[in-house]
Amino acid sequence: MSVFLEVKDVRKYYGAIRAVDGVSFALGPGEIVGVIGPNGSGKTTLFNSILGQIRPTSGAVEFAGEDITGMSPLELARRGIGRTFQTLQVFGKLSVRDNLIVAAQEFKGTMKSRLFAAPDAGLGEHADRMIELFRLQHVATLPAGTLSYGQQKLIDIAMAFMAGPRLVLLDEPCAGVNPSLVDQLRELLIELNRTQGGSFVVIEHNMDFVMRLCPQVICMVEGKVLAAGPPASVQGNRAVLEAYLGN
Repeated sequence: MSVFLEVKDVRKYYGAIRAVDGVSFALGPGEIVGVIGPNGSGKTTLFNSILGQIRPTSGAVEFAGEDITGMSPLELARRGIGRTFQTLQVFGKLSVRDNLIVAAQEFKGTMKSRLFAAPDAGLGEHADRMIELFRLQHVATLPAGTLSYGQQKLIDIAMAFMAGPRLVLLDEPCAGVNPSLVDQLRELLIELNRTQGGSFVVIEHNMDFVMRLCPQVICMVEGKVLAAGPPASVQGNRAVLEAYLGN
């Protein structure tokens, strides 16, 4: 198996606090990896270290054979790396369709070509396909801010896929989403993985969601990898159970 994303001994220290303390893992093309752990275990700090929001204290991150350590989020996005955040990033006054178009517009051609492009920047058909895939047809023309939190979460995730990323890191996609939408979201990610061949790294507290979505799971505790492997082996690991029960 070729390595697509490789995280090499990444550490992020804040004085004496070791938020991420020597994390390593590899992800192949088309693979899905889940990252779990109790609050304060370093999951989001790890994501931000990979994605350029913060620079690691030490270690390296490689993507498709290129060292991307410390690159800005924009540079990473142009290389095909997308992400979602714990908090929504939608434009509340824009329609659902326009949110998707705006999300991909920055990566469509040059500034000059965008100035003289069609009003939808040539992205309307693609936005409509994503709207259909995410089952948002009935709200496509409505302002995103008028929709339920769960629907806005789907829009937010759809926006991350509009530019056709090769790798997407999703930070707690199930947070605040009702159970019926959680099942829909899992099915969507499986379909996107199957049809687009994208690789995903997913931080999530919903253990059932992770165990049913991700063939490989990493459990972090106090900035370190406590356990890694197939869902059943991680879920049945006594140290993992103690980490959760203790929190």
